[in-house]
Amino acid sequence: MKSLPQEIEVWYLIPALRRELAKIFISDYGMTQKQVSQVLYLTESAVSQYLNSKRAKELEFSGQEIEEIKKTAIDILSNKTDINENLYKLSAKFRGCNSLCNFHRKQDSSISKDCDLCLSN
Repeated sequence: MKSLPQEIEVWYLIPALRRELAKIFISDYGMTQKQVSQVLYLTESAVSQYLNSKRAKELEFSGQEIEEIKKTAIDILSNKTDINENLYKLSAKFRGCNSLCNFHRKQDSSISKDCDLCLSN
């Protein structure tokens, strides 16, 4: 299926970022699903689906990418910064990363190995 990088971001990257943030908030900070749902502006059932791999399970991040997400989790909790702003910054930072590009190539076999569409201005 042909898809634009922006479609991959909306359908896969942003949900995967929410999934990882939910997991980090619960495992690293001992938050409840209800607390996570309030921080991420999601329903409790959405948080549960992220945690139980029923939602956003297709895209996996590297260890280095997880560390970036963990830094953002700290910012969200310590500075009480806006979740949408943080998701936007993370999605921009991950644009063109190996995990996202490899996933996009799996979704669209016509993408060449030297594709840099995400990184072009």
